[in-house]
Amino acid sequence: MGSEGPKSVTIHVTGFKKFHGVAQNPTETAVSNLKYYVEMKGLPAGVTLGSCTVLETAGEGGLPALLKVIEESSAGNSSNNGQVIWLHLGVNSGATKFAIERLAVNEATFRCADELGWQPQRVPIVPEDGGINQIRKTSCPTESILEFLKKKGFDVTMSDDAGRFVCNYVYYHSLRFAEEKGHKCLFVHVPTFNRVNQEKQMEFIAALLEAIASTC
Repeated sequence: MGSEGPKSVTIHVTGFKKFHGVAQNPTETAVSNLKYYVEMKGLPAGVTLGSCTVLETAGEGGLPALLKVIEESSAGNSSNNGQVIWLHLGVNSGATKFAIERLAVNEATFRCADELGWQPQRVPIVPEDGGINQIRKTSCPTESILEFLKKKGFDVTMSDDAGRFVCNYVYYHSLRFAEEKGHKCLFVHVPTFNRVNQEKQMEFIAALLEAIASTC
C-alpha cells in the first residue's frame, strides 16, 4: 500500500481550545499529544507529521493565527515537491461517531459568541466569493478515506454540514488558501471523550493520517 501512495506527504494538524458548552475540547488534547503518539506508533514511509497547532475557538479574531500556521507550513515546504495537507480537527459535542466534512459554506452564523466575543449572523465569510450559499469542497478523496477508516473498524460517517460556527469558518478559509497554494485541506469532526475515549480517538487520528497519505 505504501508503494502506491505519494512519495512525500506532509500533514499539518490543528485542533481547538475550549468554547461555550465544551469545557474540555478533545481536539486540544489530541493535537497536543499527537507528535509523541506518532513517534511511538510510527507513520508510513514518506509521511511526515508537520506542525500541530491548537487554535483559539474564534472566527474573525482567530484568523491571523490560522493564517500564520498556513503561511509557515507553506514556507517550510517551498523547496519540497511533496504534497502538503492541512488537517483540521473539531468537536461535535452531540456526535457519537467521527465525521469527515466534505465541504464548507460561506456563512458565519454563530449560535453563541466565540471565545473572543464575536457573534456574526448570516455574514459571508469571504465576501468576494459571493453570498452565504456559496460552498467550497475539499479536493481530498473523501469516499476513499471513509472506506479506509471503516475497514480499520472505526465508526465514521460522511457529512455535508460542518455547521455555521468556528469549525465551518476555519474550514472555508483553509479550503480557499489550499486552492490558492496548490495544497489540500480536510476537516474532521470528532465526538467528546465521554462518547469515544481518548485512546480510541488517538488511534483514529493516527489511522486518519495514514488514510490521507494513502489516498490523497
